[in-house]
Amino acid sequence: NETNLLYLPHFVRINHLFLFHFFENQHFMKYRLDKQENYAILTLDEENLNSGIAPQFKSDLIILSNEGIPSLLLDLSNVKYVDSSGLSAILTGHRLWKSQGVFILVGELQPMVKKLIEISRLDTIVRLSPTIEEAVTLLHSLSEEAR
Repeated sequence: NETNLLYLPHFVRINHLFLFHFFENQHFMKYRLDKQENYAILTLDEENLNSGIAPQFKSDLIILSNEGIPSLLLDLSNVKYVDSSGLSAILTGHRLWKSQGVFILVGELQPMVKKLIEISRLDTIVRLSPTIEEAVTLLHSLSEEAR
């Protein structure tokens, strides 16, 4: 019994990219990647960041990190629920970019997601920004301080 899976090749270097990863149960993870010169914005277009998609999401974060994206702004404004696997994926992103740039969670977080981030104290580890514009400003100020 062979299952047809679609695996995307390495990320194409364009500014706006729609990505879909298919899983054996035919569910696919949707997100958008907007690459800029000094950072990328990854917008997760999923309601849930949970054990069903977190492992693949971690793998994709590793690929992005290995491709040399200097800093990552992760937009979770569309996500309504995060479980422990999702929190682990967020922490993976933080660890990956801690050594090479900046990792910022951006967007107006949904109430359940915000509450879980606060309860888990993730907000004391990961930078948060309510808007992409504010995150870009923060990113530029941090880059200036590093010089």
